[in-house]
Amino acid sequence: MTLSRRSFLAFLLEAGTATVCLGQQGMASPDTKAAPRGKPSGVPFSARFTDVSLHAGLTQPVIYGPEDHKTYILETIGCGCAFIDYDNDGWMDILLLSGTRFQQPPAAATNRLYHNNRDGTFTDVTQKAGLERRGWACGVCVGDYDNDGFEDLFLTYWGHNVLYHNNGDGTFTDVTVKAGLAESAVRWGTGCAFVDYNRDGWLDLFVSNYTVFDPATAPLPGQQPNCLWKDVAVNCGPRGLPFGAHSLYRNKGDGTFTDVSTSSGVARARSSYGLTVVAADYDDDGWPDIYVACDSSPGLLFLNNHDGTFREEGGIRGVAYNGDGQEQAGMGAAVSDYDLDGRLDILKTNFAADTPTLYRNMAHGTFDDATREAGLAVENRYVGWGAGLCDLDNDGRPDIFIVTGHVYPEIESRFPQYPLRTSRLLFHNVGHGRFEQILSGSAGVSIDDPHCSRGCAFGDFDNDGDLDILIMNLNEPPTLLRNDVSPTQHWLKVRLIGVHTNRSAIGARVVVETSTATQTQELLSQSSFLSANDPRLHFGLGKELSATVRVRWTGGAWESLGRVAADQLVTVKEGKGIVSQERWTSSIAAPAGKPL
Repeated sequence: MTLSRRSFLAFLLEAGTATVCLGQQGMASPDTKAAPRGKPSGVPFSARFTDVSLHAGLTQPVIYGPEDHKTYILETIGCGCAFIDYDNDGWMDILLLSGTRFQQPPAAATNRLYHNNRDGTFTDVTQKAGLERRGWACGVCVGDYDNDGFEDLFLTYWGHNVLYHNNGDGTFTDVTVKAGLAESAVRWGTGCAFVDYNRDGWLDLFVSNYTVFDPATAPLPGQQPNCLWKDVAVNCGPRGLPFGAHSLYRNKGDGTFTDVSTSSGVARARSSYGLTVVAADYDDDGWPDIYVACDSSPGLLFLNNHDGTFREEGGIRGVAYNGDGQEQAGMGAAVSDYDLDGRLDILKTNFAADTPTLYRNMAHGTFDDATREAGLAVENRYVGWGAGLCDLDNDGRPDIFIVTGHVYPEIESRFPQYPLRTSRLLFHNVGHGRFEQILSGSAGVSIDDPHCSRGCAFGDFDNDGDLDILIMNLNEPPTLLRNDVSPTQHWLKVRLIGVHTNRSAIGARVVVETSTATQTQELLSQSSFLSANDPRLHFGLGKELSATVRVRWTGGAWESLGRVAADQLVTVKEGKGIVSQERWTSSIAAPAGKPL
């Protein structure tokens, strides 16, 4: 019998003999050599990006630790951001998280909510909305946990996580204690996802925890072997620090949650430093699973047993390590069907001297490392963080966008090849499962601008039919990249409203089919790096003027919408089909209104 590489590695993992990254440094980096670049395909990329941050009014820096050195790993991780239509006016608003500093924290170090003015600019409404908060924020996930028609917010922290209830009047209320989510102990929450894991119509909540950290007892740079990188003293970890324990909270349907981490089985996974969480149906059985990108440790895949419990099978399913069986420092994750075969694939970003990892779903939730075959192994220079696997040029194929930035400011003076601020990475999907890196500013000079970035989110902030990009930069103002795509490329957006299932429709699957391709997406609560995207699912259609659309709701039922014309947003209500259609122009504002 001939074993595939994935099957052979699964055998080694079960036997406990798989290789891991060697060495004493705190971050796992297998020192993967970059592959040579192939001959250009000639397939055109019709999107151009422009930095409109200043014009948009996004001028306040995101504070996260000191700029010129990092004493603790907490100061390096950074945080996420989100597109959210918090007031249901049809326009994406912006949430930017923030950290602080141990010494002399600036007064400006707070989370910020920006209201979309519908003219390309935003207004800071943080104080009015009740979201002003200082501390070490990390992740955000968005979902309507009480099914009242307004999107709520869950924010993770080193310290204490927070659940904000959307009051429907432009304000939020901290209901963490009331909802039963308050904990007395200090924990380092990172990734999170609203997910209806038991399909009862109420959004539950999964939280990944990174490590156990206390600045009073944490080792200082250079004090231990895990506090060195290339023989330079740097902040310590994550290796050498205790693993965090992950949490699952079941929504009781009355505005409160109960901790089911132990009974569900997720608390047993205690050997990984969890970061970004992406909940989706990876094995196509109609039940949501949970993937966790993990730093310097095996990635986790919790498969749903349909009885309120999960089994962790990242190793035997092929997503715990790279294709050579090595640990990686996984930071961010994006999920979509890049090869248009109807199955959800996973993109993971990693540390410097390593490539991004593309896990191709081979059916039934088993994956192969397709990084080299897909053309992504040409890039290994940067530390990758937030990422998107989405169609940026509306040609009907998901592209890849990754933000980067190093974690050791002290390194650059001795090793100029590892600068703190680095450019973004853009890979164009040229078809047949292959990507081609876009270089030399051909998609706009803003792509090459160097920043030390972490989270990023994808959404159509100006309602013009393409995906724009919001980027969190450490100790700088955020970046808002406006996307301008050729008008000959068509598109379709689908907004979902659950009725019998959860109101946000998180976990619902949409399949869009044209004469040339079939695209599959699921509505996610978190992806990228600790961030949340525009919940209106976006499909590029290329030259096609219409498509057939089907929706699988989180309860498992399929709903067919028939043929739908291109270049519009359709709102689909469970059991009622399309309840509204909007064709956008740059001068027409989407109507304000209450929940449908």
